Amino acid sequence: MILHFIFVIKEEDRQKRQFEFEYIKKMAQFYKVWIKEKFGRDYEVKCDELITKPRSILQRLDTHTFVRDHQQRGRDIYHFYLTHFKPLWTDCTCDGYHAENFGLAFWQTPKQPNDTLFLAEKNCTTVSHEILHEQLRISGHKKFIQVVHDIWTKHLFEQLEFEQFGEDFQKTEGKPTFLTMDTSQLQL
Repeated sequence: MILHFIFVIKEEDRQKRQFEFEYIKKMAQFYKVWIKEKFGRDYEVKCDELITKPRSILQRLDTHTFVRDHQQRGRDIYHFYLTHFKPLWTDCTCDGYHAENFGLAFWQTPKQPNDTLFLAEKNCTTVSHEILHEQLRISGHKKFIQVVHDIWTKHLFEQLEFEQFGEDFQKTEGKPTFLTMDTSQLQL
């Protein structure tokens, strides 16, 4: 199985956002380990950039554009798009979308350059949200949407801490490199 992260980036922003793409490559390796430990599934991970050029308002990029791209690339590969815009069509409160072997999330740019903690807090958590939907769906969990959203609500409004991982992909109490939803809340 392949999990392919695709960083959707404007052509004019490519150079200044290289730090983010490097983080995404590390995050992909982290999720390879995380999914294996949490769900027993072994994914090969890949990372690419999808460079976009300015478009007219009628050709605006949105979820449907990436669903079509996913179908053209192959439905048997789990494509995960990290976009530079909030999609108009989402099915999650975290500005994300999921379907079979498909994930999409709004990737926020840090205000301070090289801010790993920002990327972990704002982006890595959202990626874990969408990956959890897919992993629970594959597992045959009947309420895979509601369960994830219930935990997400606890994270946002009830002070449930995100799980913290260091650069070595191990849980840490120190400054995290990666943050995920609390999987201890899941009943697998």
